[in-house]
Amino acid sequence: MTNPTAAMLVIGDEILSGRTREGNAHHLAGELTRVGIDLREIRVVADGHETIVAAVRALAEGHDHLFTSGGIGPTHDDITAEAVAEAMGAAIGVRDDARAILAAHYTRRGQELNEARLRMARVPEGATLIDNPVSAAPGFTLGNVHVMAGVPQIFEAMLAGLLPRLAGGAPVLSQSLGVDRGEGDIAQALGEVAAEFPALSFGSYPFTRPDGSHGVNLVVRGQDGAGVGAAMVRLQELFG
Repeated sequence: MTNPTAAMLVIGDEILSGRTREGNAHHLAGELTRVGIDLREIRVVADGHETIVAAVRALAEGHDHLFTSGGIGPTHDDITAEAVAEAMGAAIGVRDDARAILAAHYTRRGQELNEARLRMARVPEGATLIDNPVSAAPGFTLGNVHVMAGVPQIFEAMLAGLLPRLAGGAPVLSQSLGVDRGEGDIAQALGEVAAEFPALSFGSYPFTRPDGSHGVNLVVRGQDGAGVGAAMVRLQELFG
């Protein structure tokens, strides 16, 4: 069985300038691995309409799912919704169901649903809303594009509600082994083990301890749990 594939588009000048540390991609990667959707690409773009449109078209055409984060708030530079609508050929406007969600939220808080906040009710025609249990303003799914907030707490809450709606595949399992040797010392033998298990993925990740000693973490990944276990036994025989 071949797992569905996915890409992520991170949108925001604040990411590219270094002002904000991006963490949503890390969270998404772990969650997609858990449900058997293979994340194949992550792209970061600035807050430019044409740039976002081009990236959405390319990534949505190349993968089964595209997840976006950022650019759906109330300010002038929150342009993701319009860009996704154009990329997918859909009209966009303030939608009644999204407006009702925001109106109820701000009424409870004793605040006005002003024009800036109403921008967050702009949803492309044909889209399905993604619930936002943190701050109410919904995301949406249009075709295979899932549009979510950039604030990590909100992104994670939206993703938790979205994933059960998506068909996944076989989760990718992994095991790791720490080895107190350098990569150059274990590279040949590691390559030979990888050749024995062509259906699995092998990685070597160097580390340095505070005392200056070093080594590598060997990681085996794959959908076949028995195969992962067998490969780990071989590595332990060689390097354990």
